[in-house]
Amino acid sequence: MYVGGIDEAGRGCVIGPLVIGGFLIDENKIEELEKLGVKDSKLLSPAERARIAKELRRNIVWTTKEISANEITQKMGTRSLNEEEARVAGKITNEFAEKIGEKEIKEIIVDAPDTDENNFSNRIKKYLKFNVRIRSEHKADLNYLVVGAASILAKTRRDAQIEKIKKLVGEDFGSGYSSDERTISFLKKSIRKPELQEFLRHKWKTAKELKTFQADLSKFV
Repeated sequence: MYVGGIDEAGRGCVIGPLVIGGFLIDENKIEELEKLGVKDSKLLSPAERARIAKELRRNIVWTTKEISANEITQKMGTRSLNEEEARVAGKITNEFAEKIGEKEIKEIIVDAPDTDENNFSNRIKKYLKFNVRIRSEHKADLNYLVVGAASILAKTRRDAQIEKIKKLVGEDFGSGYSSDERTISFLKKSIRKPELQEFLRHKWKTAKELKTFQADLSKFV
C-alpha cells in the first residue's frame, strides 16, 4: 500500500508562484526517506534540499504544481487561497490514483493551511474522483516524512522560479516574502516595473500598500 504527502511553498509571498508538491511512496519504504535526510524543507539548507530533491525525483510518483501570482490575483475575491490549494491537492491525488491504482493508496497526508484541519480535508474530498483517506494536519511537513518530501519538492521548484524572476527583473529582491526587507526595499522602488507585473500578487495587502506608498511619493517629485 502507498502513502502520499502534499505540501506547499510560497503561500505568503508577494512575489512569485505558490507551488504545491506531492510525493507517493510504498509505506514499507518510508524509512528510506529518513536515510536520505528528508525533513521539513524549512529545516534544510538550499544545498541539502537540492541534493535530496534530486533523489526524490527518482521515485516513480511525484509531482509539483504551480498556482501563478497572476492566477492568485485573478481568483482573489471569488475563491479563497485555501480552496484553490484544496483543488490542486485533489488534482494531485487523482493523478496518483491514475498512476498507481485507486486501491493501492492507503492515505494522503496533507499539511493544513486551514485553521480547522478537518475543514481542509473536506475541501479536498470535493475534488476527488475516488474514495481515499485524507489526513489533514497542521505541521504535517514536520511530523511526517512523506509530507516533508513533498515540501522539499515544492520548495526547490519555487526557489528555481524565483531565481528566474530575478533574472527577468534584473535584481536580486531576496525571497519574495513580505517579511523580507530586501523584497520590500525592491518593491518600494520597482513595484510598477513592467517586467514584474505578471509575478506580483497585486491584491496582496503588501502590494496594495506599497502601490499607495509609491503614488504618494510621486506627488512630491
